[in-house]
Amino acid sequence: MDTQTNVATAHVEDERPLWPALRRGWKRRCPSCGANTLFEGYLKTSEACPACGQEFHHHRADDGPAYITILIVGHLMAPVMHIYFVSLRPDPLVMASVLTVACAALALYMLPRVKGALVAIQWSKRMHGFATDQSGQEAWPPIAEDSNDTTGQHRTPD
Repeated sequence: MDTQTNVATAHVEDERPLWPALRRGWKRRCPSCGANTLFEGYLKTSEACPACGQEFHHHRADDGPAYITILIVGHLMAPVMHIYFVSLRPDPLVMASVLTVACAALALYMLPRVKGALVAIQWSKRMHGFATDQSGQEAWPPIAEDSNDTTGQHRTPD
């Protein structure tokens, strides 16, 4: 039981705070140190942070930022569209043109920030390769085998 207590303590000590990481990711900064940019280009993540050495090549944001950005832009722009139409009654072509530009601009602004936040969540929760430290070793040691375990099942860290 003493080994399990030590492992639980290691989990608490190795926790990475979510909210500071999210703020850094939203600002397109390294979620670990916040010193340098997370991206090499508009959406291409850097291989590693030059300041702290945290590697980013193994993140798995995939299509998530695009879906979340579309969801947010749609929810923000739907009331704007309604208010714009009801109060001003513009010509349909003018309304479509103005709102297309507004939606595209908002989506282009938010997309790298949402991707930075998703990478920061993965870093904070130790997902997809972020569980290892810079030396390639697992940051959380596996839970020791319990001598009283007769089920044959072993617990592993989350």
